[in-house]
Amino acid sequence: MKITDVRLRFVKHYLFVEIDTDAGITGLGEAGNWGFLSSTADAIRKFIPYLIGQDPFNAEDINQNLYRAVYFRGSVIMSAISAIDIACWDIKGKALGVPVYQLLGGKTRNKVRCYASVMKHTPDLEETVKQYRELQDMGFNAAKIFINGQQKSQSNGYDEFYSGRIEDELKKVRRVREAVGPRFDLILENHRGMTAAEAITFGNEVAKYRPMVFEDPVTPDNVDTMAMVASRMPVPIATGERFINIKEFEMLIRRDAAAYVRPDVCAVGGITASKKIAAIAEASDVQIIPHNPLGPVSTAACLQLCAAIPNLGIQELPGFCINGAEDAMVKEPLKFEDGFMMIPEAPGIGVELSDEAETLYPAKERGSNTAFRYFDGSVKDW
Repeated sequence: MKITDVRLRFVKHYLFVEIDTDAGITGLGEAGNWGFLSSTADAIRKFIPYLIGQDPFNAEDINQNLYRAVYFRGSVIMSAISAIDIACWDIKGKALGVPVYQLLGGKTRNKVRCYASVMKHTPDLEETVKQYRELQDMGFNAAKIFINGQQKSQSNGYDEFYSGRIEDELKKVRRVREAVGPRFDLILENHRGMTAAEAITFGNEVAKYRPMVFEDPVTPDNVDTMAMVASRMPVPIATGERFINIKEFEMLIRRDAAAYVRPDVCAVGGITASKKIAAIAEASDVQIIPHNPLGPVSTAACLQLCAAIPNLGIQELPGFCINGAEDAMVKEPLKFEDGFMMIPEAPGIGVELSDEAETLYPAKERGSNTAFRYFDGSVKDW
């Protein structure tokens, strides 16, 4: 089998890749670098002359070649490689008539527990609490809480001062815990929005509400800082969604800097790299929470990975797709039941884009070059 064509499809704020073969089989992938999709598309276009004529069954070799052939690396390159890698696995599964998880060692579970993301940010605490009750009514038994402060700062800075900031986030977590009860897991999404000092204090005080995860308490650039923060509080840390190399995960795990790691299958090198990361983590009793802020192709690829690994923690489900908002983007929607995603059993990754996807969901890239700022005008980290 040989690759004959590579096509790009911009849908909503996603970039999908379709790879055609001389066997009449088309593979589908998705790129993870949502803030720079046009740049990622250019990287994929640069790869096309090499890809034409290659055997898509050789996903590992294609992945290694694209990663190591040129001097430069980075998130744009890795997102391009990831999309191509996922599409190659999709082709292989379709050609052999099996779901991708069968090619990764077979099924280790029958369904995948997932957590929701509340996407409507509001300073009204009771409105926030209402959203979590609604998620619970929908069947979710876990959800993300954004604890990264307000997107727009108060001019007097009262919502950002050390003690007040911590107090506001503690109050939010307390109210949500009271609303959903003890049999509902909370994933605290800090989005790198605290200093190390704030994160340590908050992590110790919030522990009484029994959060499952404290995600990205600080920026992940310095592994030693993450390890220091992890050692000084009892709440389990999750990080890694920005990583683009399996060796970054190895360094993180070696330093005991996280109880959960978060490979993004569409950004770290596809299914090929993600399976390796899961194995590295398994050897150190670290669990996997795949990062998934993207579309149905990303979700489907994550589910194939989740199905095949023994050390799954939980799976992120983006708020964009809740209540069937993106069902028409694919020919057969993924299925959610009582807090779990069903593992697709169709050959390949289990989803196909709708022919009308671009029309139904016009392209609109996420992200901005304008940063959020603190009350004093200084830049916040995203």
